[in-house]
Amino acid sequence: MKEYGGTSEPVNVVELQGTTGSAPANDRKAGFAEVIKGEPKFKVVASQTGDFTRAKGKEVMQAFLKSHKDIDVLYAHNDDMALGAIQAIEEAGRKPGTDIKVISVDGIKDAFVAMQEKKINVVVECNPLLGDQLMELAQKVAAGESVPRRVEVKEGVFTQDQAAAALPGRQY
Repeated sequence: MKEYGGTSEPVNVVELQGTTGSAPANDRKAGFAEVIKGEPKFKVVASQTGDFTRAKGKEVMQAFLKSHKDIDVLYAHNDDMALGAIQAIEEAGRKPGTDIKVISVDGIKDAFVAMQEKKINVVVECNPLLGDQLMELAQKVAAGESVPRRVEVKEGVFTQDQAAAALPGRQY
């Protein structure tokens, strides 16, 4: 959203939420609200569940496009909903990533392909590959070694210009 830093014009955002009541949907909604609350130019004009699926993401985005003509940004709680929404945006004759900026969460390979194609602008990674990290901690505990009270999973934020370099190493 740095792209909108120099403007005071309203930025109309639609939000595709995850499954209602799920911890990831709750946290992703709360985190986004926290980030934009000090920026009155960001207006969430529509927010609805897409149940973390491509089909529902497409369906809800179709409805958003019919009821809101001036959508600037799509924030999707996961890549699958974003990818479904991209289909809806294209079918409506608009260009995802350009006419409507697309921000998504997870970091699956298909999202990186869409970033290379300039259809997704930013992906916030939610890395599911924490098994090795967890096993290392378990082995330390079993050996009587101390471990940190809190350990964070290695994750990142990726933009279009980073997609090509990161794609070959994607494991999910």
